[in-house]
Amino acid sequence: MERLEPEVALGRSFEKVNAILEKHGYDSTNLIAILQEIQEEYRYLPEEILTYVATALRVSPAYVYGVATFYAQFSLKPKGKHIIRVCDGTACHVKGSEKVLKAVREYLGLREGENTTPDLLFTVETVACIGACALAPVMAVDNEVFGPMDEERARQIIEEIEKRSEVS
Repeated sequence: MERLEPEVALGRSFEKVNAILEKHGYDSTNLIAILQEIQEEYRYLPEEILTYVATALRVSPAYVYGVATFYAQFSLKPKGKHIIRVCDGTACHVKGSEKVLKAVREYLGLREGENTTPDLLFTVETVACIGACALAPVMAVDNEVFGPMDEERARQIIEEIEKRSEVS
């Protein structure tokens, strides 16, 4: 398929998206891999890019949107540079993961319904299981697991990441 001309919608160039589409041969059977690479590039799946991908792959926007919303790995909202996952599985819940989550959200200033800091540095998510029940309660930051956690240790880990981010 011919490469689509780079277009700009809402100030966004589609050159990077075109490169991803080209890499996958504009083949709709590669949609999940395409969306994974787009999300890696932008840290979420912008609506105008989903529409653009649908046009480029010659499938309906509803199909692309359906795939993007079906899989939990995809996000239609911007995510932070650092993803904090607090486990809320049985072992972690029993050992106080709710307090850890509350402390993390309060430290980051996240209000009800917010999961990402305004500066896009952190996104906070809860997960059913991180797979480290023996360390309960646990928290993972960018897939590095920390545990057992308490409110103070969670704040210290976040502070350390903030300091490293200021330097880089």
